[in-house]
Parts: sequence; C-alpha cells; structure tokens
Amino acid sequence: MTLRLYDTATRSVRDFVPREAGKVGVYLCGLTLQAPPHIGHLRSGVNYDVLRRWLLASGFEVTFIRNLTDIDDKILIRAMDQGRPFWSIAYANEQALDAAYRALNVLPPTYEPRATGHVPEMHELIAKLIGTGHAYPATDGSGDVYFDVASWPAYGSLSGQSPDAMQPADDAPERGKRDPRDFALWKGVKPDEPADAYWPSPWGRGRPGWHIECSAMCRRYLGAEFDIHGGGLDLTFPHHENEIAQSQAAGLPFARYWVHHGLVSIAGTKMGKSLGNALDLAYVDSLGVRPVELRYYYAAAHYRSRIDYSEDALREAGVAYRRIEGFVQRAAERVGTGQLGTLPPGFVAAMDDDLNTSAALAVLHETIRDGNTALTAGDDVTVRTALADARAMLDILGLDPLDAVWTGGGRAGDLRDAVDSLVALALEQRAQARARKDWAAADAVRDQLKQAGVVVEDTPQGPRWTIGEQD
Repeated sequence: MTLRLYDTATRSVRDFVPREAGKVGVYLCGLTLQAPPHIGHLRSGVNYDVLRRWLLASGFEVTFIRNLTDIDDKILIRAMDQGRPFWSIAYANEQALDAAYRALNVLPPTYEPRATGHVPEMHELIAKLIGTGHAYPATDGSGDVYFDVASWPAYGSLSGQSPDAMQPADDAPERGKRDPRDFALWKGVKPDEPADAYWPSPWGRGRPGWHIECSAMCRRYLGAEFDIHGGGLDLTFPHHENEIAQSQAAGLPFARYWVHHGLVSIAGTKMGKSLGNALDLAYVDSLGVRPVELRYYYAAAHYRSRIDYSEDALREAGVAYRRIEGFVQRAAERVGTGQLGTLPPGFVAAMDDDLNTSAALAVLHETIRDGNTALTAGDDVTVRTALADARAMLDILGLDPLDAVWTGGGRAGDLRDAVDSLVALALEQRAQARARKDWAAADAVRDQLKQAGVVVEDTPQGPRWTIGEQD
C-alpha cells in the first residue's frame, strides 16, 4: 500500500508522494515558550513522532524540523510580569519541554531551530515581499511592516474562509495598516517592552512577527519546497494561512501537504495555560500514570480526533498498556527477547490509512491475545512469533516495553536504575524471609511494595515486578 494522509489544503485524503524519491522533509510548528508544556502540547510531539517513525519504517530518509518560538508577544508579557529577561523564560521552558519529550520517548528532531537565531533570514523574506508589492512599511513611524492581504487572491484557501468574512488581525494596532486584516511581518520597538527584545533592521529596531518566523526557518532547513507541514488544528488560521500567503507571495512553493492534529480538551474546552485548565506531566505522574502509558493514551486516538481528557480514560489506557507490557515481559522470560518481527498486513494497512493508530492497536491486541493463549498452552514457537511481531508494532508506536528508554538504559529511564536497586533489595529481604518460612515478614514486604505502586508476581523464573495495578 501507499501512505495516504489527510491534507488540510485539499480537504481530502491523498496518496503521499514526496518531492524527492526516498526523502521526506517535515516541519512541525513547535511550542511558543511562554510557559512549560501541558499534555495538550505533548500530544503534538507524540503524534508527529509516530508519523516520523512510520516514514522511516516505510524506507524514507526523513529530515524532521521542529522549531521553537522564543520571541513573541506572550513571552514578552510574561517577562514584564515576572521582571525577568524574556530569553531566560524561553530557555527554562525549552528545558522543560525537552525533558517531557525525553520522558515520552519522542525522538529528537534533525534540527530544532529557535526563532531568535534566524532574524537575518526573516529580513530577507520581508524585503522580497516589499519588493514584489505584497508587503509595506507602515507610514505612521511605528517601524511596523505588514503583509498586504488584498494583494494575495488565494488568501483563505487553507482554512476555507473568505477574506471578506474575516475579523481584523489582532497582532498589531490597526492605525498603521492599509487593511485591518493585514498581519505584522516586523514589529517596531515599543517603549513599554523589554529593551533587549529588539534587533536592527532596514525598517528600524524591532522584532519579527510570529508568522514570518516559521516561513524563514522552513526555507532555511528544508528549502523553497518541502513535503509535510504539521501542527495543531488551532494553527490552521491564522498562523498557517499566513505562512502560506507570505511564503508563496515571496516565490516559494512551500509545503506540499498540510497535516493537522486534533486538540486535547477538558469538558469540551481547549486546554490552555491562559484558561487555567492545563495539566502537565507532573500531574499525570501524581495519578500513578507513567509516561509510557500517557503515550499509549495519545496513540489510542486517531491523530486528527479531539481528545476530551478524563482521568478515567487515562487510567483505562494505563491498564490496557500494562496488559501489553505483561505479555511482552512474560514472553521474553519464556523465549528470550529475540529480534523484532514482521509487521502484520493489517497493521501496515491501518498505518498507511492516514496513520490510523486506533485500528493498528486493534491488530496489536489481537497478536497479544494469540500470544497469551500460546503462553498458556506452552506453544513456544507461537509465543516467539507473537512477541517478535508485537514488538515490531510497538516499536513503530514508540511503546516497546523492552526499549532501553523504558527499561532504564535510555533517555526516559534516568531513575529506573535506582528504583531497580531498591526493589531488588526489598525482594532479597522477602526471599530471605520466605527461605526461613517467615511468611508474615515476606507478605509484609510484598504489601509495602504494593502500597508504593510496585506489584510483585512470582514466576517459575523468580519474582517479577511491575509498576501499577496487576490485571
């Protein structure tokens, strides 16, 4: 089969045909760093990580760019409120984002450019737009430069909106604009904002508008035309609409496919720091839900669907993942870890069908059921095949329980070695109590571990422990 993706620009599922055979360029709009990430932001990282892994498994060489917006109105407001340099806020939140992505086994991007590192490229694009009549410096002395929406007849095509029905762009005062819908490419210096948040430019000291940042970074790392531009559904308008307009007006073919993921909401309301309903990774951890289980929670929903968060649904995802994990661990103890197997045709078909991870997981769970039946029957041949195939599917989804990331030898397992040692010590004490037939002491150790969230299962190969409730 051929990978098919829903393209927002054409509002249809299309066969994916890269610009260059065997190579794919992907640009994901990353976070604006005014605050630490919440689980809505983290869904984006996981969804596009799955896309990237599937492209790699399909034989493509992938250049994956995920930008960081480290200069923006929201960041400056936060800096003034806190009395801190804007760059220190952005950097601290970048560190928090990196840690969260590592915990969720999101592969690092090929490049992760910051907006502040690409101001010269933005100047070049803005100058070209002015030269072709698609942008203009404001005449009010503000130093602002605006994109002329009326000069671009295709404006609104991505979001399906008519320019006549659009509200004014709210990224700058209207006084310097020819048209209220025009959006800022460059923002002149303002006396009430931090003095270090500006750069020299042909139009005076100022800083970039949000939209021109991404166009400049796309061009710098992926060229004039590239394959996939991704981001949240809420970025379709105005951010991505404006990116298309300014990039194509500057002569860049730009993105061939536009892929947008659904949002995470609470009680039907979009999750956001400004709304006071944002939940972060620490909150999820306080529920006893591990990062790998949160990743499964994301994967269980189609990337384009909205996830309406509930604690019950998150816990159910954790239980479902622990069933998978339990089979993998028991099978590995029985037949060895072996190598990754082949991907079942049903799994491949589901992933090629617009990354239908929910259907792909159904194939995985069927394989797990067959493997558990074989374990009970003592059919080691079938167990070995089921384990290998299950791990191949889990690897695509970034969920393989035997991956070093989850077992302590990789990026997400920094504390696992310490936990292993402590649990091993407790299990040794339990074993000594059992050897001297002190059953009360042995049970007390097991109960204490259970209260700490560590479940011990006695197997023919010795005690095995897992985090969470035993199914």
